[in-house]
Amino acid sequence: MKQSLAIIFLVLLGTHYMVAQNFEFNPNDINIAYERFVLPNGLKLLVHEDHKAPIVAVNVWYHVGSKNEKPGKSGFAHLFEHLMFNGSENFNDDYFQALERIGGTDLNGTTNSDRTNYFQNVPVSALDQVLFLESDRMGHLLGAIDQEKLDEQRGVVQNEKRQGENQPYGRQRNLLTKAMYPKGHPYSWTVIGEMEDLNAASLEDVQEWFKSYYGAANAVIAIAGDVDSKQVYQKVLSYFGDIPSGPTIIRPKVDIPNFDHDRYDVYEDRVPETRILFAWNTPQYGAREDIHLDLISSILTNGKNSRLYKKLVYEDQTASSVVSYQGSSEIASTFISWVNVKAGEDPDKVQAVFESEINRLVNEGPTERELERVKADYYAGFLKGLERIGGFGGISDKLASNETYFDDADHFKTTLGFVQEATADDIKNTAQKWLSKDKGKYTLICKPFPEYTIEKSSVDRSKLPELGAPKVSKFPELERAKLSNGLDIVLAKRKGAPTVVMNLMFDAGYKTDFLTSAGTASLAMNLMDEGTKNLDALEISEQLQLLGADIYTYSSQDNSNLYLNTLKPSLDASIDLFADVLLNPSFEQNEFDRLKNEQINAIKREKSQPFSMALRVMNKYLYGEDHPYSNPYSGTGYEKTVEKLTRKDVQKFYDTWIKPNNATLVVSGDIDMIDLKAKLEKSLGKWKRANVPSIPFNRSKLNSKNTLYLIDRPESQQSVIIAGHLTKKYGDVSEIALEQMVSILGGNFTSRINMNLREDKHWAYGAGGLVLGAKEERPFIVYAPVQTDKSAESVTELRNEISDFVTNRPATQAELDKVKTNQVLKLPGQWETNASVNGSLVNLVKYGLPDDYYQKYDSKVRNLSLEEVLDVSKEVVHPEEVNWFIVGDRAKIIDNLDALNFEEIIEIDADGNPVKSALKKTQVDLKN
Repeated sequence: MKQSLAIIFLVLLGTHYMVAQNFEFNPNDINIAYERFVLPNGLKLLVHEDHKAPIVAVNVWYHVGSKNEKPGKSGFAHLFEHLMFNGSENFNDDYFQALERIGGTDLNGTTNSDRTNYFQNVPVSALDQVLFLESDRMGHLLGAIDQEKLDEQRGVVQNEKRQGENQPYGRQRNLLTKAMYPKGHPYSWTVIGEMEDLNAASLEDVQEWFKSYYGAANAVIAIAGDVDSKQVYQKVLSYFGDIPSGPTIIRPKVDIPNFDHDRYDVYEDRVPETRILFAWNTPQYGAREDIHLDLISSILTNGKNSRLYKKLVYEDQTASSVVSYQGSSEIASTFISWVNVKAGEDPDKVQAVFESEINRLVNEGPTERELERVKADYYAGFLKGLERIGGFGGISDKLASNETYFDDADHFKTTLGFVQEATADDIKNTAQKWLSKDKGKYTLICKPFPEYTIEKSSVDRSKLPELGAPKVSKFPELERAKLSNGLDIVLAKRKGAPTVVMNLMFDAGYKTDFLTSAGTASLAMNLMDEGTKNLDALEISEQLQLLGADIYTYSSQDNSNLYLNTLKPSLDASIDLFADVLLNPSFEQNEFDRLKNEQINAIKREKSQPFSMALRVMNKYLYGEDHPYSNPYSGTGYEKTVEKLTRKDVQKFYDTWIKPNNATLVVSGDIDMIDLKAKLEKSLGKWKRANVPSIPFNRSKLNSKNTLYLIDRPESQQSVIIAGHLTKKYGDVSEIALEQMVSILGGNFTSRINMNLREDKHWAYGAGGLVLGAKEERPFIVYAPVQTDKSAESVTELRNEISDFVTNRPATQAELDKVKTNQVLKLPGQWETNASVNGSLVNLVKYGLPDDYYQKYDSKVRNLSLEEVLDVSKEVVHPEEVNWFIVGDRAKIIDNLDALNFEEIIEIDADGNPVKSALKKTQVDLKN
């Protein structure tokens, strides 16, 4: 008997299986009966009669969503949806309360990127009230909306945004939206919008939105239930017929972003599991391939037999959930799939399996059985929705949706046809077209934020902790040697660091232009590393990358330099390349022409930037034209002088100044002097020495004082002020005392000048003072870029700061202690790298400092007295000798400047040439 029952059971089971196998849905058998009406004002009405229950669904769709928003107005479509529930001109009460009083159910409104809808189910006896309310807010809304209601709903929406973002993975939507659509695309902002845009929404925005998009011709009303179609039409005509159609509307066209590269973001959230999300840009809503992608998402994650669920959740048990869907929208869509990784599992391994399963579907396509299953599921979902007259997926919703997007309420039949016609090859082809590796996949990973804890603190926070005793900073001992050709070598050996830095210093620089033409030294040195007789510029660059090295050639005011920063293992080859650049520059004509043009363009840029405009002219009026330092401080020269330079001029500079007896090589790194000298003798020993010209320096003959040199820069929002005079050359005063003096007056953030003009007056972003480096007399300057309307007042403040510093408000012990402590504590970090040590060596050689200068620097700063600082202040700062350089809008500042009792105001151009006397006659006679 048991055996017979088993046989019968198997027969029944087999019969049931065969029935399932042979059953097919036919979309042609699926029909929604309805009548379609178009009112004279363009309003479309769809009516479906369903007499199984005495209820009626009213579903109103407006063809407007967030994609219709303007930049800076994000979130407005959704905000307006909220306002539609706050009462209208003839029913100025809450819409929800009104519907609750008449038994309304399935009541809501929603907004997406493409449409806004409002829907409710009510007893059929309440249909007139609902039509009155819907028509009143469609045609008679604006008079009921005031600032109070706008502010109320703005707050509600902002809390809705906060609530959504406060959920686990709440930042996902915002990150995904911005990643999938480039800035400016209609889908590049979220439906709920940005907080700042919501804050900016005004009553004028409300009126404009309503008038633009809530006209009758932009709406569809779908009514389904226990009604008569003709009677419904008469009612709708009565309630809605007087509402204007509204203006024409521009519809954005299909615009599917095409990314040719993958993108990747990671963020943290307070969640228990890592989430790995993949997304691709896909076709617009309603396209055949859009429907294919719906089926693909079901194959991946819908049901226990779906590929990702079966593999990751059921078999491997490494994931707690898997999701995928085709996020269909009107002009572009997004295919999204994610997996939540179980705590304790390896996210990288899960991601690899996740990606592998998707790629397997892309490469192989689905099985016939899979496709049959997801098709049946698709049809079932559609049919089950038809059981309801309202709500999401109900009859009224389907009719309104298809009419809104396709002007055809029956378009669902086309969609169901796409499902029926889809073959396994179709699915495979669509997957390969849109989900393949070359389609610019976006990966978004959310990692759980760790559970951190805090420790009970015993720190007394009522005061700062006392500083520990600062350690004495150490500078390497120096070694000196000389090659057979007279080249001096200075070495600071530092063990442990993997780099070696070399700086070959020539006693040349911009000052040599005094004997030739302005801009020559800069152009010659810039050209020197652009090719040799053995390698062109690109080959040099390639060699440097292979060696892990850098070579630079450049000039400053007193020196021209060839610089090498390389790795110790590649030192020999790097020295060979260094020697090739030094000894065999080719100065190719094409490279000369290119760099000459770049230098002219650099001059033009300098003449447009306020600070560099002032620095270009300053030297001419501090030193005078018969001085080697009189050319522009940048060393680029003048356009007319550079235009006349030839390749021969560059070659002549090289032949004149680039000599071993005119140079010192400073080296820092882990190398012995014996080895270093041997390597250099081999590479540079045959470099010939020669006589080098001398540069005559005379004291400046200019005696101008309290003179303003004004450069007009129309429409400047700031005036750049530089003021100063020449002071003693390096070494003629205590440099350590001078450094601390400058720090107090203008060198640090908390210096007097910066605290005055920035922190107290708020006229400048930053202001200060310094002494510019030079081997001869050098400029002591203060500077301030200030708002235009405070130009004259800032000059007065700077005058007071300079004068007070050497009269009634000199540096104090407290100020000195502060800057000394700061300087001492910074020293260890100042010499952290071989390059920074090399920089100090350059300074030591340039100014002829003792070899132990930096070994003793720490103790000299610590032992510096206030008296020494005060003495240096009096030697360096001479308020009566200060001249002024201002770059600004002459028309706005000249009158107030004229009231400041300058000895003379001279207007000059960006090359320092007098244009005209701004207010007083000038006797200055300049050549350039």
